[in-house]
Amino acid sequence: MSDNAPVRVRFAPSPTGKLHVGGARTAIYNWAFARANGGAFILRIDDTDPTRSTDENTQIILRAMRWLGLDWDEGPEVGGESGPYWQTECLPLYREAAERLVAEGKAYYCFCTPEKLEADRKAAQERKDPFQGYQRTCRDIDPAEAQARVDAGEPYTIRIKVPLDRGDVIVHDAVHGDVTFNAKELDDFIIFRSDGTPTYNFATVVDDARMGITHIIRGDDHLSNTPRQIMVYEALGAPTPTFAHISMILGTDGKKLSKRHGATSVEEYRDAGYLSDAFVNYLSLLGWAPDGESTVISRERLASEFSLDHVSKNPAIMDPKKLDYINGEYLHAMDDEQFAHEVLVPELVKAGLETEGSLSHDEAWYALLARALKPRCTLSADVCAQARYLYTADDELAHDEKAVKKWLAKAGAGNALDAAKKVLADCDWTPEAIEAALDPLPEQLSMGKGKVFQPIRVAVVGSAASPGIGETLALAGRDHVLARIERARSLAG
Repeated sequence: MSDNAPVRVRFAPSPTGKLHVGGARTAIYNWAFARANGGAFILRIDDTDPTRSTDENTQIILRAMRWLGLDWDEGPEVGGESGPYWQTECLPLYREAAERLVAEGKAYYCFCTPEKLEADRKAAQERKDPFQGYQRTCRDIDPAEAQARVDAGEPYTIRIKVPLDRGDVIVHDAVHGDVTFNAKELDDFIIFRSDGTPTYNFATVVDDARMGITHIIRGDDHLSNTPRQIMVYEALGAPTPTFAHISMILGTDGKKLSKRHGATSVEEYRDAGYLSDAFVNYLSLLGWAPDGESTVISRERLASEFSLDHVSKNPAIMDPKKLDYINGEYLHAMDDEQFAHEVLVPELVKAGLETEGSLSHDEAWYALLARALKPRCTLSADVCAQARYLYTADDELAHDEKAVKKWLAKAGAGNALDAAKKVLADCDWTPEAIEAALDPLPEQLSMGKGKVFQPIRVAVVGSAASPGIGETLALAGRDHVLARIERARSLAG
C-alpha cells in the first residue's frame, strides 16, 4: 500500500451477538487512527453467517457504536461511495471476483468430495508427508473439462492457486514487526464453498480491496489468517494493506476475557453506569499509551495523538478497579449543573424515582443534590443508592441495624435527637444555616461530634453514611427531618 494513500480503515463486526469489549477496543483504535491521520473510518457488517447473523444483533452493535461515540464516515445509516456495507449484499461481487480468478488461471474448480479429502489426508499422514493439506488433486484439470463438469451440475468448490514457487509470506505488521510464514505450508485453500458462499478469507479481502482499505487494525487472533489473505490480494492484483494485529484482552487471572470475569459486552458496562468517555478512555489504554504516564485521556487527545507505534504487542489486562477509578475521575470533573443534567436526573428517572418531564423538585434542589453526591460516586448508578432516602416515605425508612446499634442505641443519643429537633425547627433551611444551628450542640451536651451528628444522620438517612450533615438534611426538607427524628427517638438510648 502506498504511503501517500489517504488513510482508510474499517471495523467489520459480525452481527452474531453483542459487541464485546475486545471488539470495542478494535473499533476505538481504528476510529482514533483515522481521526489522527485525517482519514476515513468505515463500518462494515460482516453478516455472512446466516445461522447467527441477525438484524437485531446489527442494531445492538450500531447502538453500542453510537454510545461509544465512534462516528463512522461510511457504512450503515451513513452510506458512502464504497458500498454495499453488508456482506450479504455483496455476494454477486464475490462470485464475480472468484470467477475472474478462475478465468485468469489464479483459481480453479475443485470437485473433491469430503470423503476424498479425508482419504487423501490420512494417506499423507501414513506416508509421513510433511505437507498434509489439500493435495491439489484438481489443480491441473483442463479448464474446458472443469467447466463442462460445472455446467453438468457436479458439486464443486473454488480454490486459490497458490504459486508453487512463492517464497516466504512476510507480514509487515505495525505492531509485531515482520512475521514470516512458510508459503510451502499453505495449501490451495477454498475461496468459494460448494453451497455458493465465499469463505471469510476471500470475502474480507474482496471488500477491503474494493473499499481501498489502507490499514487493517484487528485482534492478533487473525494473524494466522493473514498469509492466506495476502495470497488473495496478490491474486486479485490489489495492493496489500498495512496490518496491525493488536493483543488480546485478558482477565486479571491472565486468561482470555470471558463471562467469569464479569461484564464482557459494551451494553453491560453502559447499563452499569459507566460514562462513554471514561469507557473509551479506559479501553484505549489497554495496549496503547501516548507517554506511559497519562491515565485520563480525553477523546480529543486520543483522536489527535493515537499512533500504531505506541501499541504494545503484549496482552492487556482488564482491570475493573482502574476502570472504576477513571470513571470516577470523569464524574468528579463535571460541574454540578452538568452532573445533574447528564448523570443525576437520568439515573433517577431510569430507577423510577423521578418521572421524566415532571420532576418533583426545582433546579436548585437537583444542583444541591449533585454537589452533595458527585464526590461520592464512582459510577453513574451510585446516585440512586445514595439518594434513595429522599424518595422513601418517612414511616417506611429502614434503619441499618449496625448503625442503630453503634449510634442510636448508645446512651445520650436521645438527648442529641431532642436537641437537634429543637434547633432545626426554627433555623433557616439551607446547608450552611443547618450546620450553624447544629454546631454548638456537642459542646452544649458535652458529647463528641460523632455522638451528636451520627444519630441524626441515622435517623434521617437510615444509615451512618451520607454527604455533609447540612446538605443531607437540607435535601430531605424540614418536615421530613423532624418527622424522622421523632420516629427514631424510640430507638435511641
